[in-house]
Order: sequence, then structure tokens, then C-alpha cells
Amino acid sequence: MTLARWLQARRPVPPPALRARIEQELAASLALDEREACEACLRAGERVVASLLRENATSRESAIDLLAADALVTYAFEAASERPGELAARCRAAMSRIAALARAGKP
Repeated sequence: MTLARWLQARRPVPPPALRARIEQELAASLALDEREACEACLRAGERVVASLLRENATSRESAIDLLAADALVTYAFEAASERPGELAARCRAAMSRIAALARAGKP
């Protein structure tokens, strides 16, 4: 199954605007195998967060990006949970990567 099909199977289905934003961030990865979902979603979420931090984006216009980042990271953890033996290590690595974004974004 591809990442695109894996995303289509997620429930609840996100609102259309959010789904479009998620798919926009994952566009280059949608043909990957679903086993790559965790890493692809986490990378995409990191890109969105890094962009928001760089731009100091805090206005209402940034809301869809914030929601997309949240959804992408949530999907990454959901995908990681499909392989319980790897879950703890993947979660630690993901949290470290996300925390590094915050440290890099500080003036």
C-alpha cells in the first residue's frame, strides 16, 4: 500500500482544506510504501514547523499550517504505533528532532 492510500484510510477524515495542506506537504512522498509513513510524515511536519519558526508566523493566517504540522506529526506517531517493537525508539527520536527545531528557532 502507498502512503497516499494509507492516508486515505485514516479516520476521522480531516476537513478538505487541512487534507489538501497535508497532501501538499507530502506530495513528493505519496507514492512511497506505507512503511515509510512515519518518517515521511515526521519530515513533512518538521518542514512546516521550521518554516513557521523562521517566519515567526503567529497570525491567524498560519492556523492551517499549524494544524497541518500537528496532523503530520500525529500521523507519524500513528504510523510508528503500527510497529510496537520500534515505537519507543521512534518516539524518542521524533521528540528530539522536534525539540531541536525549537532550539534552532530561538534568537
